[in-house]
Amino acid sequence: MEQGWEDRWKEFHRPVRAGGLWIGPPWDLPPPGELAVVVDPGRAFGTGAHATTRACIELLDGVERGSLLDAGCGSGVVAVAAARLGFAPVVAVDSDAVAVEVAAETARTNGVDLDVRRLDVLRDRLPVTDVAVANIELGVVERLLERLPVRIAVTSGYLASEAPSAAGWLRVRRLELDGWAADVLETS
Repeated sequence: MEQGWEDRWKEFHRPVRAGGLWIGPPWDLPPPGELAVVVDPGRAFGTGAHATTRACIELLDGVERGSLLDAGCGSGVVAVAAARLGFAPVVAVDSDAVAVEVAAETARTNGVDLDVRRLDVLRDRLPVTDVAVANIELGVVERLLERLPVRIAVTSGYLASEAPSAAGWLRVRRLELDGWAADVLETS
């Protein structure tokens, strides 16, 4: 067997930049003085490298700071990035118990304060915040928009040829990366 095979998967996880942040795995060190988000590409969805994640973070960088809900937080990479960008308090929720555990670990690793909770974004009562971010499948985004108690939503998880449609929401900005899209929506 070839030597080093057990660590070869790490070659596929490279640092990226989004919203002025360095986002990378724990075995790569961020450049000195840079705002960083360290995320272990292990047990929950979200390393920061996917176009939808980068687009969400880029768009969040242009949104007025306030409290934030990360709906479907996965690994917590977007929630931690939001905290690094100055959003507070940040609530990160997911229906998957492993994702909630990993998001809490990601927050601890990065030394940021997140309120991480397990809940179903389509059934459970959502916390009231200024901004919400949802990087999940289009159908779920549309159903979530119908019940979000926020004024601004940053959404993604769909192709550039798609767009969320929900009564009472107006798209004010769109970013397309690698065939994927993210939108900033405001209540109309």
